[in-house]
Amino acid sequence: MELLFPLLILALLVPMFMGIRRQKKEMAKVSELQQSLSVGDRVITTAGLHGLVDDLTDDTVDLEIAPGIITTWSRVVVREVVADEDETDELAETAGIDHDETVDAGARVDVLENGRTTDPDAAAPRLTKD
Repeated sequence: MELLFPLLILALLVPMFMGIRRQKKEMAKVSELQQSLSVGDRVITTAGLHGLVDDLTDDTVDLEIAPGIITTWSRVVVREVVADEDETDELAETAGIDHDETVDAGARVDVLENGRTTDPDAAAPRLTKD
């Protein structure tokens, strides 16, 4: 009975210590990423905004979110750096994905919402009463 209390304390402290350790590693990784930003990087902010790094200061980053539209953000909001399109194409080729096939988004929405298709060979879905 005397060993039960120390084992209980140990069982509670070890997972807490491991969680804090993992969180510190993740924070260090994000901090390193934010300090290693350079002009021309494609980034995603914590708010989900995609942009191109236009200018950097010690505390801020200027993001070009559209051609000619530049906004200033704090460096700490940068969540990740996105691979350039060339790198993405290389990764897609190694995975066997073909990006040359175009998909008409309007046609996909029409099929999903209304069951209609622009493909003349496809049979239109029919509703039947049982």
